[in-house]
Amino acid sequence: MTVMNATEHPGADDTDVRTGVLPVVAAAEAAGLPEVDRRAPGRPRSARADKEIIEAVLDLLAEGSSIEALSIEAVATRAGVGKATIYRRWPNKEALVIDAIGELKGAMPEISGVSIRDDLLALLRPMGTASNTRAGRIIPCLIPEIQRNKELYTRYQRIVEPRRAMMRQVVRDGMASGQLRADLDVEVVVALLVAPMIVQTVLKLQPDLDVDKLPEQVVDALLPGMLA
Repeated sequence: MTVMNATEHPGADDTDVRTGVLPVVAAAEAAGLPEVDRRAPGRPRSARADKEIIEAVLDLLAEGSSIEALSIEAVATRAGVGKATIYRRWPNKEALVIDAIGELKGAMPEISGVSIRDDLLALLRPMGTASNTRAGRIIPCLIPEIQRNKELYTRYQRIVEPRRAMMRQVVRDGMASGQLRADLDVEVVVALLVAPMIVQTVLKLQPDLDVDKLPEQVVDALLPGMLA
């Protein structure tokens, strides 16, 4: 029986000396299979496994697990992978959670651009119904952590910034059209609109307030002072 050495019969983890590419990577690309990570040694990194792990983290957080209580073992079980698979990709739980939060997205509201009041309400109303979405259930558990973790804070800001930018634009458009006062501080206006919604939906500071009515109440209380 002839025994072939590694140079005669390269294995899946052996790199082609001519191209510097793992044969299994080249084969996957040729077959149109999901992206693999060329940087990792040994077995190629599966984009599908990455997605399942990230989804498992977000699902567990949405179901009520705190970041502190979240465990790699629970994530592995939910994702259907071994813990070693996770640790090959992320050095610790904190790095995994930061990446997962970076994937958290909520549907952007639609604004008409016709009525300032209607546009502001369109932007605030989803905050009152956030508990019905996965993103809305996860955000509250981030509040304590983003105060301690600068990178998590940065990821959180990336999540909320698109909606905040839309609100700024509504205010600026109103100022440009002459409907709103030209001397408004846009950042202060956005903070005044958003803060009551966050305080009530996350902290439930005033238990007797109806969060469904709160967007109208906030806008109608602030808008008269904003009009030109």
